Amino acid sequence: MTSQTNPVDHELIEAAAHVARTRCRGDNHTMAAAARARDGRIVTAVNAYHFTGGPCAELVVVGAAAAQGAYELQTIVAVGDRERGIVPPCGRCRQVLLDYFPGLEVIVGDGDRVRAVPVPDLLPETYVWADHQLDAG
Repeated sequence: MTSQTNPVDHELIEAAAHVARTRCRGDNHTMAAAARARDGRIVTAVNAYHFTGGPCAELVVVGAAAAQGAYELQTIVAVGDRERGIVPPCGRCRQVLLDYFPGLEVIVGDGDRVRAVPVPDLLPETYVWADHQLDAG
């Protein structure tokens, strides 16, 4: 694992923060995510909390991006409501993001430590799901 940092997409952070401020209400929607597609579009979403384990904002944004025809995501960030700032993805989201977009950059950190890192760097001893699938051909 190489600890690599790339330029931070501040417009993406602001898009997620705006959604967190304006769309997150109560206990059902407490996190917002924003992702930049390869074509430059920004897609946003909020989580859908449920006691049975509703999806995180990162996973909702993956589905929202696909619904808009954005299948190649370049960068993603999640921001908490109530001015909690950038929140790193949970373990499940890290694995899903790696499986869907192995070249994805994830914005993490706070204050002067905000940075964009490759998603594999968030998973030590990375398990790549595709490496273990039978060849369909």
